[in-house]
Amino acid sequence: MKQGCSADELIADLRAQANPTNVAGMARFGISAHNTLGVPIPVLRRMARAAGKDHGLASTLWESGIHEARILATMIAQPDRLTAAQMDRWARDFDSWDICDQACQNLFRYTPLACGKAAQWSAAKAEFVRRAGFALMAALAAQRRNAIPDTQFASFLELIAAAAADERNFVKKAANWALRQIGKRNGHLRERAIIAAKKIARLDSRAAHWIASDALRSLRTGPNSRSR
Repeated sequence: MKQGCSADELIADLRAQANPTNVAGMARFGISAHNTLGVPIPVLRRMARAAGKDHGLASTLWESGIHEARILATMIAQPDRLTAAQMDRWARDFDSWDICDQACQNLFRYTPLACGKAAQWSAAKAEFVRRAGFALMAALAAQRRNAIPDTQFASFLELIAAAAADERNFVKKAANWALRQIGKRNGHLRERAIIAAKKIARLDSRAAHWIASDALRSLRTGPNSRSR
């Protein structure tokens, strides 16, 4: 595979590496089997490096609807060419947690639109769009070299608390992930995250109780933490 390859060539390469056994295994972890070929992520990363950054190619791959082609698209798309409309369109297409998370980690967090979209999507009705809001918060918190102020992450904590009663599995897990990741960013945010988790724990919701207890356990015992 070389730079300058077409979407048809990439898709043909993906189909040649299809593995139904992998698809069955992915389904056991809650990954959609619809239009899924079972090509592993390391293979997709090698293909992305060979193809190089190409936003038009990424858009064509996404429109194919093939699970792995969409993940590959998140790896070769150009963040500076993303528009708010395209981010919304791709988010509406999410049908599996792994595509959602790959898009947030590989692509969306590198755009200047990321913070606004994280906040917007955290209130969405669609399960995977809402998950994307929190997955994007987690991805931003993990990106140490960004210049996002603590006040922005503090506002994210309020949005996490507002959504903590959502019982949908893929939403609550992403909300928990965002809460923990923000708390790991620095000591000040760890204290703010602990306060947020205690607030969440008081909600009359099983999802909220799980989010809070798991986050508190992580934040109190993680690196540089103090027993409380």
